Amino acid sequence: MNNYTKLSDNELINLLRGSDHVAFTEIYSRYYYLLFTHAYKKLRDEDEAKDLIQELFTSLWHKRENAITTYNLAGYLYTAVRNRTLDFFSHQEVTSKYITSLTDYINGGHIANTDYLIREKEFQAYIDKEIEALPPMMKQIFKLSKVDHLTHTEIAEKLGTNENNVSKQLTTAVKILKNKLGLAFYIYLFLNS
Repeated sequence: MNNYTKLSDNELINLLRGSDHVAFTEIYSRYYYLLFTHAYKKLRDEDEAKDLIQELFTSLWHKRENAITTYNLAGYLYTAVRNRTLDFFSHQEVTSKYITSLTDYINGGHIANTDYLIREKEFQAYIDKEIEALPPMMKQIFKLSKVDHLTHTEIAEKLGTNENNVSKQLTTAVKILKNKLGLAFYIYLFLNS
């Protein structure tokens, strides 16, 4: 058996592509702290930085066969952290604009209609993008529940599955979206209830 700590990044990438769990663990051990520190410096929030890095490594494992097209593992991982950090700030900006707009509406009873519609459209597009990123069956069940307002029984009958599966898929979808969207997800649920 190989001593994985002595393997190069390129060797680890090749083993990872072959679904080698030990290679993945070695990559995780080798880069977790450095990536976490990098993310924390940008986000200034320990929990957000940890979540971002966990999502990165989860994605790396799920896309292991074709995710890394370069042999510069460190560069790939740092670029992924940078992109996820930018996505985080973009999400925060859209959410902040929408909350400000919603607050203005509640406090003033009126707002500039065009500005409100633009912000609402940006907000909805961001949420739709995250919903579309769900696995196909989970996405379908989520939409049938939250958009079409079908019951678990109706969804199970329509998709030829059982209510327990529907419930599990919805619970997982809500957890994923809550983690990715934060407060924006609760606003979405409020507006679509």
